[in-house]
Amino acid sequence: MPPRELAFTKMHGAGNDFVVLDGIAEELPPLEKLARRLLDRRFGIGGDQLLVARPSTAADFRMDIYNPDGSRAEMCANGIRAFYEWLRDHGHTDRDEVGVETLAGVVRPRRAGPGLVTVDMGRPVLAPEKIPTRLGAGGDGPVLDVPLEVDGEVLRVSSVSMGNPHCVVVVPDVDAAPVERLGPRIEHHPAFPNRVNVEFVEIVTRDRVRQRTWERGTGETLACGSGACAAAVVSILRGVTDRHVRVELRGGSLEIAWPADDAPVERTGPAAHVFEGRIAVQGE
Repeated sequence: MPPRELAFTKMHGAGNDFVVLDGIAEELPPLEKLARRLLDRRFGIGGDQLLVARPSTAADFRMDIYNPDGSRAEMCANGIRAFYEWLRDHGHTDRDEVGVETLAGVVRPRRAGPGLVTVDMGRPVLAPEKIPTRLGAGGDGPVLDVPLEVDGEVLRVSSVSMGNPHCVVVVPDVDAAPVERLGPRIEHHPAFPNRVNVEFVEIVTRDRVRQRTWERGTGETLACGSGACAAAVVSILRGVTDRHVRVELRGGSLEIAWPADDAPVERTGPAAHVFEGRIAVQGE
C-alpha cells in the first residue's frame, strides 16, 4: 500500500510549537504512535505537542492533545490559542469567541486583537485530591510552600491545577535553575500520581515574574500557558505579586489576570502560523 499523505499545519504560541491536524475534514490514522513520529525534531516535523481538531457534542469544537511520548494531555493554554487561530485560518469559524472541548472541560478562547487571543482558563483547582497531589494536608488546599524531597534534597514547592497538574518551585535566578536535573525527577515523583508539569519561577516585581517550564511528557519548552497561569496563581496566593502579572517565558510573554479568588483566570498572548505541509504516513 502506498504511503498516505497527511496535511498538517505548524503553529506556535510564544515559542511553544504545535503540529495541528484536521480531524474534522478528514479521517485520521491512530495517533499515539503517529504523534511520536510527527513531533520528533529530527525525523519528523517537530513540535512540543500534537493538536487534533475534532467535532464536539459538548462545545463548538474538540481539541485532542498528544505529547511527544504519545501520551495524552488534558489541556494546553498556548495550544488553545494556536488552535483557535487555526480554526479561523482554515474556515471552520469566523466567530470572535468559541467553545473548545478538552479533557479538562470546555475552554473559551476569544480574539483580543491581531495575532492575540484571550482564554478564560476557569478557576484554578487548589484541592490536593483534585490536582492531584499527595502533598499538603488534604482538604480544600491551597498547597503552598510544602516540603518535597527530591534525591535527598528538600525543596519548598506549591501545586495547583489549571486543568492539568502543576508544581511551582520559586528560585532566585531562573536562568540558573536546574531545570533539566530536577524537572524530570519532580515530573515522575510519587507525590504526583498523574505526573506533573514543573514551573521554575523567579519573582522580579509585584507585576512581573520570569519562568521556565519542564513540561510533562515533553521536557523543557519555550513557553507553557497553563504553567504561566499556575505560576501567577501561586505568586498571588503567596502574596508576592498583584493580581495582574506579566509572565516572561523564554519564547515570549503572557499577561495573566486573576481578579479575585472566586473568579476565572484569564490569559492573553500571541498565536502564529508558521507553515503548512504534507507528510507521508504509512503503518502508523
